Amino acid sequence: MASINDHPLRYALANELHARPFPSLSAPCFAAYLAIKAPENAAGRDRTADRDHLVALLDRFGAQHPKADATHWFGQIGRYELKWEQHTEFVTYTIFGDGVAEKPFDSGIFDVFPNDWLADAPGARITSALIRVEERPDDDTVRDRLAKWFVPESLAASEVLDRSALIASDFRIDTTGHMRMAVFTKPDIGNRRVGRIVQRLCEIETYKTMSMLGLARVRSLSAKLGQLDRDLTRLMDDMTGDNARPEATLKALLGVSAELETILAQTSFRFGATGAYEALVNQRVKVLREEAFEGRQTIGEFMMRRFDPAMRTVTATRGRLQEMSERALRAGELLRTRVDVERSAQNQDLLESMDRRADLQLRLQRTVEGLSVVAISYYALNLVLYVAAPIFAAIGVSKAIGTAILVPLVVLAVWALVRRIRNAIE
Repeated sequence: MASINDHPLRYALANELHARPFPSLSAPCFAAYLAIKAPENAAGRDRTADRDHLVALLDRFGAQHPKADATHWFGQIGRYELKWEQHTEFVTYTIFGDGVAEKPFDSGIFDVFPNDWLADAPGARITSALIRVEERPDDDTVRDRLAKWFVPESLAASEVLDRSALIASDFRIDTTGHMRMAVFTKPDIGNRRVGRIVQRLCEIETYKTMSMLGLARVRSLSAKLGQLDRDLTRLMDDMTGDNARPEATLKALLGVSAELETILAQTSFRFGATGAYEALVNQRVKVLREEAFEGRQTIGEFMMRRFDPAMRTVTATRGRLQEMSERALRAGELLRTRVDVERSAQNQDLLESMDRRADLQLRLQRTVEGLSVVAISYYALNLVLYVAAPIFAAIGVSKAIGTAILVPLVVLAVWALVRRIRNAIE
């Protein structure tokens, strides 16, 4: 092939698809899972703190450090294998070890994480789980162990991946603070398949828990949304009342709208993340290809009965919040239209009043104009008499008769001059 330049990200993008392989496990074995999340602004946290915390653990075992920009690491620490993954809002640590303890779900497995190291974690535990993997015994023994290990009321157990394994969990936190999950495998199952099952169980637990954060946010907003809904309804009723004060109502309505928009901005990420995590939970459950074990509920049925209603609550609240925001915006637009109409009516009344005042002013001006003609004519006549008096005396016309002759001429000339000036101005 002719020489061609590769895109700078070509290899990085291709390698990303193979960066996080499933672990290879064989029964009997165990896994200890821990997920840590920053309490606030987890998506915008300092990612270097996650890596530094991992390095602090690796240094205790003399293990090799990850790359500076690594988002995952898999390797040996002492007698165990550690898988570390960095996600958008959390980081996960999974310990894998051979064999199982005589005591089922022995919390001593977590001793690989030193207490002082846990105390320095850049966040809080969002979930943790103990996963026990054994070769599958006879069904009577399986039933007996399930009855001893889990709470029957919430136990979910199913055959998965073409009945190559049986998985079980009650999704309850035990007295040591961990979830319990059991995997019973057939002898002919592949190690990679066992690793996929364990990984899927960890992902289901983590994404389920992260999804439930959306429900917690909804519950914290319930009282506030109820109050805002009542305020919005009251303000909309005030819009049509006889004693409505549109401008005051508009101001209050804009305040409600601003609060709703603030809540939308503050919850948009959480609600969006909840939807994404819910989809991941459903996808991870689906790929297990569950089949019921002796009529017990499957994990999918457990999620449908317990998890799905919570997610529907989140979805409904998100829709309610958006609908309330839209209602507030529509009401604000209607009220602004009403205010504009009322102001237009007031402006019309004002213009009519101005027209009346202008008409009165014009009439007064014309009255004053008539008086002005008389006054100007009086003074003009006196001036003219001074000029015409000698002429009248020469021709033998008395002053009284001359004045009588000049008065209409002067008045007419002044009136014509004033009218001409007015017309020029107009």
